Amino acid sequence: MVRRPRWASLSTPVLDPVPRWTKSRVQAALEGADPRFGNRVALALYGAIVATALAITLQSLPDLPPVVRRLSFALELVLLAVFSVEYALRLWSAPDRWRYALSFWGLVDLCAVLPALLFLFPDTQAIRALRLIRAVRLLKLLRMRRALVRVEYAINQSRDELLLFSFIAVIVLFLAAVGIHHLERDAQPEAFGSIPGALWWALATLTTVGYGDVYPVTTGGRLFTALTLLIGLGIVAIPAGLITSALLTAPEDPDCDFDDSDKETDP
Repeated sequence: MVRRPRWASLSTPVLDPVPRWTKSRVQAALEGADPRFGNRVALALYGAIVATALAITLQSLPDLPPVVRRLSFALELVLLAVFSVEYALRLWSAPDRWRYALSFWGLVDLCAVLPALLFLFPDTQAIRALRLIRAVRLLKLLRMRRALVRVEYAINQSRDELLLFSFIAVIVLFLAAVGIHHLERDAQPEAFGSIPGALWWALATLTTVGYGDVYPVTTGGRLFTALTLLIGLGIVAIPAGLITSALLTAPEDPDCDFDDSDKETDP
């Protein structure tokens, strides 16, 4: 119960104290579910990520005016501050800090602040490569989409099947490279003279991309290519079917506990 100060009259209203910023409330604010701020914090992070894409695009222009370049540099400083504070808050509010830091989204958040080293060591060539990491910030947009939780659930549900299918796909990829190597090595030794060199053709054919930079010219090679293309259609379709089937059974509420939803209870 909140005590009324001695100097206050009976008619003076007593306001409740401001709710404390607990770890759970910080997490809710970052995810756009805070009772006071609603989704304003999440929308601000959305804006920061979009501003990152704008800054990267502007800085790639060779004839950018000096004023605009300086403004983009200042914008980069502001964005680094925003993402650094966000990463610190997520790390502080995480139930298991090491687990969050080593998770996929924890690494994405870390990559978002790594370009800060550019301002500490501006003349180091290796550190300048961190400018490419700024593009990783765009992945943070996926984190804030609630529908992505259902996709994660679907992938987790079909994880064993996807792993098995990936193993089979690697075997088929190698066999395709071996087959085309033996069929085309005499006609095109520069393209299919070795199995590692033929792996590029096998990857492009099995994924049904078909760049056309290397292709068979013998009758046996063309027949083998047709068979490989048919197998490639299955390689593309089967994982999509597995994930689609799992999505149909995914809960509609993305906030539910997926780990407990698929546990069977004893009667």
